[in-house]
Amino acid sequence: MEKRKIIFSPPDITEEEIEEVAEALRSGWITTGPRTKELERQIAEYVHTSKAVALNSATAAEELNFVIAGIGEGDEVIVPAYTYTASASAAIHVGATVRFVDVQSDSLEPDYDALEAMINEKTKAIVPVDIAGIPCDYDRIFDIVEKKRSLFTPGGNTDLGRRIQKAIGRVLVIADGAHAFGASRAGRMVGEIADFTSFSFHAVKNFTTAEGGAAVWRDIPGVDNEEIYKQYQLYSLHGQSKDALAKTKLGAWEYDIIGPWYKCNMTDVSAAIGLVQMKRYAGLLKRRREIIEMYDQALSEIEDVKRLTHYTDRYTSSGHLYLTRISSFDDAKRREFISKMEEKGVPCNVHYKPLPMMTGYKALGFDIKDFPNAYHMFENEVTIPLHTKLSDEDVNFIAQTYIEVYKEMK
Repeated sequence: MEKRKIIFSPPDITEEEIEEVAEALRSGWITTGPRTKELERQIAEYVHTSKAVALNSATAAEELNFVIAGIGEGDEVIVPAYTYTASASAAIHVGATVRFVDVQSDSLEPDYDALEAMINEKTKAIVPVDIAGIPCDYDRIFDIVEKKRSLFTPGGNTDLGRRIQKAIGRVLVIADGAHAFGASRAGRMVGEIADFTSFSFHAVKNFTTAEGGAAVWRDIPGVDNEEIYKQYQLYSLHGQSKDALAKTKLGAWEYDIIGPWYKCNMTDVSAAIGLVQMKRYAGLLKRRREIIEMYDQALSEIEDVKRLTHYTDRYTSSGHLYLTRISSFDDAKRREFISKMEEKGVPCNVHYKPLPMMTGYKALGFDIKDFPNAYHMFENEVTIPLHTKLSDEDVNFIAQTYIEVYKEMK
C-alpha cells in the first residue's frame, strides 16, 4: 500500500477565513466588537436559542453557566467519569463538589440508573457530555431530574442564580456540548435541549474560531434573557459595566466595576473566522458524515472492532470524532496497535483516559476501580483521524491500514 502521511486533526481554514480576519485587522476593531456580536446572533439562530454568548473557550462557557445558575460551594455536580477534564474542572472552579458517575458497560453515555441513584439533596446539576458529537439520551436525563424534583431545594449564591433555580425547580441539566455543535436529537438542536449548554470552537473542533466557545441557554420562565445576557457580559469582562464598544461613544469614558470577575471574552479576530465557518458549516458536516460512512463500511468486516453509531432515526451526530474499540485488546496491545499505525503514517489518539486515572483527580480521592465500565471502555479505545481535509483516498488508506495492522496483530 502506498505510504501516506496523515495529519490527525488540522483546522479547515480557507482563503475566505484569512481574508475575513484581514478585514477585521484592517477595521481597527480587533477585540470584542461587531463581528463577535454578529457571530453570537448567528449561533443563537443556528441552535434555536434566544441568545448566545461568545467566549474564549468552552471551559469558560461551562464555568459561566455554573456561575449564572448560582452553583458553588456546598453544591454537588454529577459528571461522567469518561470525559475531558473541562467537564469537571469548571464545576470545581466555582467551588462545587464533583461526583463522578460511571458510563454504561457498552456505551460512553452515563449509566443512567446509577445517575438517578446518585441524586440527593445537595445535587444541583448534571453535566451530560456529548462525546464525539453524539447527543446523550436527554429524554432519560430529564425524566430522572423530574422524578427527583422533590429532593431539590432551590439555592443559589447570587440573586439571579436563586431566581433561575427557583424557576427551574429541579436539578439543572448543564450540558457539555464541546463536541456537539450542529448535532440534534429528536428534531432539537444540541443547545436548545439542556437548560444550559457550552460549545467549543477550539482549533481541532468541527467549527473553529482558533480558540473560543459559546454559552447558550433555554428560555427560563420569569427570567429575562436580556438580564441573563448582560450578566454573562459582566462576568466575562472583569465585571465592567461597559464593554469596549460602548466606551467608544462620546462622553462614555466612565464605567463601573460591578464585581471582581473574569476575563474570557471572544475577540473580533476570532469571530471573523467563525463567521466564515458558519457559512461553510453545512458542507463541513456533510463531508464528516461521508467520511464516517466510509469508515463504517470498511471496518464493519471486523466483528472485533466496535464503533459508535453517529446517525440514527433518533439523533444526528456532529461527527466530531471517530472512536473505535478493539474488544480483544488490552491496554498494552492497544498501545502497540497505535504505534504500528503511526509507523505506517496514520496518527491515532485515545478519547479519553478517564478522569479518575489522572493525577489531579486521584489527589481529590477518586479511584478508577470505582468506575470499571469507564476503564473497560478506555483500555482498548483507538481514535482514528476524522476531519474535512481528508480526501477519499486518505480515508481509504486509513481504514485499510487499520485493518492491515489489526490482522497482523491477531
